[in-house]
Amino acid sequence: MSEKIKTNIKTSVIALGGNAISREGEDGSITTQFLNTRTCIESIVKLVELGRNVVIIHGNGPQIGQDLQRVEEASKVVPTIPLGVLVADNQGGMGYMIAQTLHNKLAERNIDKEVCTIVTQVLCDKNDPSLTNPTKFIGKFLTQQEAYEAQRIKGWFVKEDKGRGFRRVVPSPKPLKIVEGKIIEILIKNSVMVIAGGGGGIPVYEMEDGKLDGIDAVIDKDLTATLLANQINASELIFLTGVDKLFLNFREKNEKQLDSITLEEAKKYLQEGQFPQGSMGPKIEAAIKFLENGGEKAIISSIENVKDSVFKDAGTKIVRNSSK
Repeated sequence: MSEKIKTNIKTSVIALGGNAISREGEDGSITTQFLNTRTCIESIVKLVELGRNVVIIHGNGPQIGQDLQRVEEASKVVPTIPLGVLVADNQGGMGYMIAQTLHNKLAERNIDKEVCTIVTQVLCDKNDPSLTNPTKFIGKFLTQQEAYEAQRIKGWFVKEDKGRGFRRVVPSPKPLKIVEGKIIEILIKNSVMVIAGGGGGIPVYEMEDGKLDGIDAVIDKDLTATLLANQINASELIFLTGVDKLFLNFREKNEKQLDSITLEEAKKYLQEGQFPQGSMGPKIEAAIKFLENGGEKAIISSIENVKDSVFKDAGTKIVRNSSK
C-alpha cells in the first residue's frame, strides 16, 4: 500500500446507498433519480462548506437490478451484457448524476472545488466462496409467488430480505485492493471531490501473468468504502441509511437506540445477530475493519442528518474505545 495521505484537512468518506437514489415505491426513472440525488447532495455539500474533504462511494442495488431486467428483456434483440460490465456502465451513469449535482450545488454556494468520477476496478479472489453462494441483494422486492417464478423461469437465486420481502441475490466477493487507488489518492491530495468505487467497484481478479479479468458479481460498497477510507487516512467513514441511528432489537417492543458504541460492543452485537447481513450487518463489519485498520470513527446516519452526525450528536458513532 502506498504511503497514507497526510493533510491538515480532514477527509470524510461517505457510503451512499443506491436506495437513497432509487427509493422503494418510486418509478425509478432517471428524472426521479436526479431529484433524489439533489436531495442527497444538498446535505453532503454542507460538510464541504465546513472544510471537509469528501469522497463518495455509492451503492447500486436498485439500479443494477433495473439494468439486468433491461438486458433480459432485450436478449432476443441484442447481445446480453455480463454483470461486471453492467456495474461499469452503472458507475458511469450514477457517477455522472452525482458529479453534475455536486458541481451545481458547489457553484450555488460559490465554492471553488473540482469534482471527478473514477470508473473503479476492485481486485477480488477468483476463488471467493460467495461466487458459489450468492448473498448480495439487488433489484426490486418480489412477492413470494414472483420469487418462485423468477427462480423457475429465469434461474435466479432469490432469498428473503428479512421482514421486507424477497429479492434476487448475486455473488458478492470481498474486495482486496482498489486498482485505481493511487490515482484516487492523488486527486484527494489535491482537494478534488471524488466519486469512486460505485456499486462497490467493478469486480476483477488477477491472472498468473498479472493481467486483470472481470468477475460477474457485485461487491458490497460498504466494504470497498472501508478499503478506500483506510488507504487515504480518512477521519470518518460515514454510512448513510434510511434510519437516524442504530438500534438493538430493531422493530421489537424492547428496541434500544444507540448513540455511541465501542469497537468491542460492535463486534459483540454483530455476533449476537443484532445486525443482520441483509441490512446493517455489512455496515457494521465495514466499520469494524475501518477502526481495526487505524480509522478514528465510523458513523451510521440518515442523509438529512449527515452534517450533525459529524459535528453534533446525530447518528450513531462507532469508536475504538469509550474515551473517544
